[in-house]
Amino acid sequence: MQPAAILETAIYAGDLVAAEDFYGRILALPLIAKVPERHLFFRVGEGVLLVFDPAATEIRAPDAMLPVPVHGARGAGHVCFAASRAEIDAWRDHLTRAGVPIETEFDWPNGARSLYIRDPAGNSVEFAEPRLWQD
Repeated sequence: MQPAAILETAIYAGDLVAAEDFYGRILALPLIAKVPERHLFFRVGEGVLLVFDPAATEIRAPDAMLPVPVHGARGAGHVCFAASRAEIDAWRDHLTRAGVPIETEFDWPNGARSLYIRDPAGNSVEFAEPRLWQD
């Protein structure tokens, strides 16, 4: 047995209002679920980006309907979005116009391009050519 794909990826942010603005407005990800002061879920292609407030998800909600285990993380996480080289160029321009500083941009030894920024919570957000992970 081997998993076929990653269905969801979780990152953590203490300020969900800022996270919603960043991922919803600046990155234009569709918001598909929201519980104020607890989490935001965004559609990314066939997958989902989960943004949790770590303080809220470290404790079991008293009205929880499902037996989802508590979880949480502290410190900067990482998420990477697939993008072509041309899309990375367009993202750089869009993010710069939006006032989002580019942390770094470079070509990996295999020639794949990556661009890194930070979200409002300090998470590392990368845009990279999918060939980064191809043999």
